[in-house]
Amino acid sequence: MTPRPALALVSLILIAGAALLIFLTLLGGAIDKNPTNQFYFLEADTNGLGDAAPLTRWTFWSSCSAMGGRNTCPGVKPAYPFDPRRNFGTNDIFGGTKYYLESRFMFAFVLIGLFFAVCALFLGVIALVSRIGSFLGSAACSVALFFQTLTAALMTAAYVQGRDAFRADGRTATLGRYNFGFMWAAVACLFLATLMLCVGGVTGKKDKGYSSRTGGRKFFGRKKSTKSNRDRGSFIDPERQRRIDKEDDD
Repeated sequence: MTPRPALALVSLILIAGAALLIFLTLLGGAIDKNPTNQFYFLEADTNGLGDAAPLTRWTFWSSCSAMGGRNTCPGVKPAYPFDPRRNFGTNDIFGGTKYYLESRFMFAFVLIGLFFAVCALFLGVIALVSRIGSFLGSAACSVALFFQTLTAALMTAAYVQGRDAFRADGRTATLGRYNFGFMWAAVACLFLATLMLCVGGVTGKKDKGYSSRTGGRKFFGRKKSTKSNRDRGSFIDPERQRRIDKEDDD
């Protein structure tokens, strides 16, 4: 029995988990509801910086103030850049094109990765019954893995450097454990799902080929045996008939 259905089922669970983690990360800062109002990439002391709140959290959608451990985001817009100098309208803090581009590309890449993860989820259903579905699902999943890895790498580069820069300025700063955990866990889930779908497709091919060859040998073997018996009988019957005719003549 081929292990493809079992591998496809586990892959579906992993892909669904990755898509859920990415979706939760995207919702952080966009919806003021628990638990998504606890999700952020970086929290830093921004007291005295332009029009910033005393404590600021960065999400995909805004730089939010933190009150009671929750995000308070007065206005949101997609692909909000992480660039403290630009965010607060002051030159008293670090910032620049590097932080701006890293955070902006993050948003584009995470959306592409989520799209292909959803495509892989649907193709994974086909993989339960078809080897072609396994290969198509693994292809879509590998694209999702590529863009999700880029997103997680850009996130780590931008916000870890930002945290270090805040600390170098004598300010407290911490990374958001939920967003960082979700994004890298999604990378791990997509990697395992891609691997399992590939293995399921290759294993299904080997099992199908072996079964076909075995069945072919049995089929032709029976056919050859039947033909042999028929031919043998066709030679025996005339010989026996001639012997009977000779006895009658005697």
